[in-house]
Amino acid sequence: MQIGIIGSGNVGGTLGSRWAQAGHEVIFSSRNPQSPQMHDLAAKGGRTARAAPVAEAAKAEVLLLATPWEATEAALRSAGSLAGKTLIDATNPLLNLDGLTLGTTTSGGEQVAGWAQGAKIVKAFNTVGYNIMADPKFSAGNAVLFYCGDDTDAKQTVRKLTEELGFDPVDAGPLTQARTLEPFALLWISLAFRSGMGRDFAFQLLRR
Repeated sequence: MQIGIIGSGNVGGTLGSRWAQAGHEVIFSSRNPQSPQMHDLAAKGGRTARAAPVAEAAKAEVLLLATPWEATEAALRSAGSLAGKTLIDATNPLLNLDGLTLGTTTSGGEQVAGWAQGAKIVKAFNTVGYNIMADPKFSAGNAVLFYCGDDTDAKQTVRKLTEELGFDPVDAGPLTQARTLEPFALLWISLAFRSGMGRDFAFQLLRR
């Protein structure tokens, strides 16, 4: 599978590198794809990874959006038309460590759908830190990864990509469920940074 990464920071770099190492063709994007940082990132991914401008990465069949919220709209505009693409939205509309800029009656995921007209949006990878993305396996079991979206085929694609990384994926429903997943992400963030738990923890879903 060809995967384009829009936003090649900690989240995009971690997920893209792991997918490349699993054999997917990964295109990391940047306004400066020739930079030493992008060269190192592509090298970490291995022979199936490379760096390119955003518009080129956006030609991939599946895209990961992992930009800071304030840069998200501009990044999507620079990508061009994304109609028909599966777009994994890993962003959170963070105001700061205490709150969100959107919520209750809408969500960042729904805003992304408005900016990326025609794309099949799946909200995922926004509720855990990038260090958990690097290794979601704990002695008690695998970390849960909730995702939501309106397109069944797109969600199935994301589920498979999630399982490959070692997560326990759970379909949380339609894209409007991003209204609950984004505040859930804020819970992880506040526990990690405000309550002193650190980054090395995740949530687990227990079933009877």
